[in-house]
Amino acid sequence: MKKSVTTNLRNPRSKQPPRPVQIVGTGSYLPARVLTNADLEKMVDTTDEWIITRTGIRERRIASEQECTSDMGAQAALRAMEQAGVGGEQIDLIVCATLTPDMLFPATACLIQQKIGAKRAAAFDMEAACSGFLYGLEIGQQFITSGTYETVLVVGAEKLSTIVDWEDRSTCVLFGDGAGAAILRSRGDSHGILTTCMGADGSQADILLMPAGGARFPASRETVSGRMHYLKMAGKEVFKNAVVAMQTAALQALQKCNLTIDDITCVIPHQANIRILEALAERLELPMERMYVNLDRYGNMSAASVAVALDEAARAGRFQRGDLILMVAFGSGLTWAAAVVQW
Repeated sequence: MKKSVTTNLRNPRSKQPPRPVQIVGTGSYLPARVLTNADLEKMVDTTDEWIITRTGIRERRIASEQECTSDMGAQAALRAMEQAGVGGEQIDLIVCATLTPDMLFPATACLIQQKIGAKRAAAFDMEAACSGFLYGLEIGQQFITSGTYETVLVVGAEKLSTIVDWEDRSTCVLFGDGAGAAILRSRGDSHGILTTCMGADGSQADILLMPAGGARFPASRETVSGRMHYLKMAGKEVFKNAVVAMQTAALQALQKCNLTIDDITCVIPHQANIRILEALAERLELPMERMYVNLDRYGNMSAASVAVALDEAARAGRFQRGDLILMVAFGSGLTWAAAVVQW
């Protein structure tokens, strides 16, 4: 028997219960090119053993020069639409979570809109780094709960290979390209997304960032020669904060639903580093077999990581209708988020 869960979580002051919001379709897309650890051994001073031992990553996908973030996002969206039985003309809103947009403007969501034929949809990008997909789910849910829209497409898509410093062996081994998507709708009285928790700490923005390319350091000869347009990371600080933030977010989300980790069938975490995932599992007292991990095949795909993992886990039958799943992420900002979903 499935455990009874709290469903009226969205607005406790409302006299009317909120519209429940479900994920009715998921999709993902991975570029064809596989970059293995053996390939990286030829590019930087590293070894397959070092990478696997410290990160758990064996390979990652790299988009072609002709493939943009919007291309990957559109492919993931079309697969989610197919599963949900939704046509482009039925989509009311597109939210794209990315930190590697095709260009600073227009929004990548607008480019995805054109590529999937969603001519009547509003579209915008949002950026919360690796937490972006879960932030996007909450944004999409609010539009449906309020009655503003009926069908929302949330996309997490990244071409991180364009901002990785391929001369920095401490970071270039970590990241990959890809996209995932979800279609949100209200489906009667079934539960769906039970709650989300989001947070941020801007005082630690400098431990994971790309310094140049914005208004503070616009592109110049100096920023290019100083390699300021590449991702920079203080690995030890990121590790420490990631574990604490994801544990806190996960427990808060569970508490809001009157659940414990024992009620959860599958945990889908941000795929950053196997040591982070193992530490999180230990703190949550969660067996690793109940955590979905595809890190070894794709590396860290930022906003795409949870979205791709959700699609893969659902299609692999890791959970069934009515099961409870927990998604949790951490990223630059610093940002973090968790969501509890009854499938």
